[in-house]
Amino acid sequence: MATLCRPAIAVPEHVITMEETLHLARTLHADHPQLPLALRLIGNTGVQTRHILQPIEDTLKHPGFTWRNNLYETEAKARVPGVVRRALENAQLTSRDIDLIVYASCTGFMMPSMTAWLINNMDFPVTTRQLPIAQLGCAAGGAAINRAHDFCTAYPGANALIVCCEFCSLLYQPTDLGVGNLLSNGLFGDALAAAVVRGEGGEGVRLERNGSHLVPDTESWISYAVRDTGFHFLLDKRVPGTMAMLAPAMRDMAEPHDWDVSGLGFYIVHAGGPRILDDLCKYLDLAPEWFRYSRATLTERGNIASAVIFDALERLWQDGGAPHDARGIIAGFGPGITAEISLGTWTASGRGESEEQTSPPSRPMPQPA
Repeated sequence: MATLCRPAIAVPEHVITMEETLHLARTLHADHPQLPLALRLIGNTGVQTRHILQPIEDTLKHPGFTWRNNLYETEAKARVPGVVRRALENAQLTSRDIDLIVYASCTGFMMPSMTAWLINNMDFPVTTRQLPIAQLGCAAGGAAINRAHDFCTAYPGANALIVCCEFCSLLYQPTDLGVGNLLSNGLFGDALAAAVVRGEGGEGVRLERNGSHLVPDTESWISYAVRDTGFHFLLDKRVPGTMAMLAPAMRDMAEPHDWDVSGLGFYIVHAGGPRILDDLCKYLDLAPEWFRYSRATLTERGNIASAVIFDALERLWQDGGAPHDARGIIAGFGPGITAEISLGTWTASGRGESEEQTSPPSRPMPQPA
């Protein structure tokens, strides 16, 4: 059975704080009629720090889409190999053991994909399958796990590498002055992540089933307008309320397998904003501490798109992991509105797959972060 192994995470060296973000908003948009609202919304995100690719004075410039996309490619090629090597080490594999590379990114464009560059430059077999995912936004991390799981199920014993590369700061558009865009300027950060899904063996989340759910007629709620100046992020004010529709989908996916989504041992979900986590507590009847890893990612790194769930999963690892055989859920949310959901059990180092269980393992009480 396929196992999602420990992720590797990397963030750029430049940091911007909440205080600096608010100061910039006041300075750059002093005459904006809705500035007080934008400042309040940014403050309510809970994002204290974000990592960005360039110093802030360069981030605020717009030399053109061509220049920005070239920077995306240059920085991706410089930074991705490091996280890939660490992810392979975490899984106790080498590049020669990988049969599929899934590359998730919505903040730059390359063709051939980064997958081809990795195969040519990191000694992956030339027979390695390639699956770039570009248009699922923040949900792409969950989709990458699910497609890797599907692949390892179809090809028993095969291994898949997942790579996420998100440079959200390259999407800054100085002419977009809507409140939603001002909020986005204070919410998103840059990060890279990689993780291996092993077809056999390994420690981590033993993937058992996965599914997708699209909320009808919400295509325009999260989207890009592709213009001469690049990708312009569009965010509808109704997005924070989508958990009212997606939390039931999480429950519906688990119940046919006799899993109670309100009684699991760990929760790794996309932290697009604090309202998402607050509403999941409400609709799933869970204490806030169950989402402490996702909230820590949001607080310390902002919304890092497809990399969020891997950063949160790594925080679970740093905290000692979950008890062996604890049941859990991983969920990414993004444009569509789409949810990509995985259910799995934690397998500790040196422990084999458990016998079929007749009831869920006891759930530990969450501890303060």
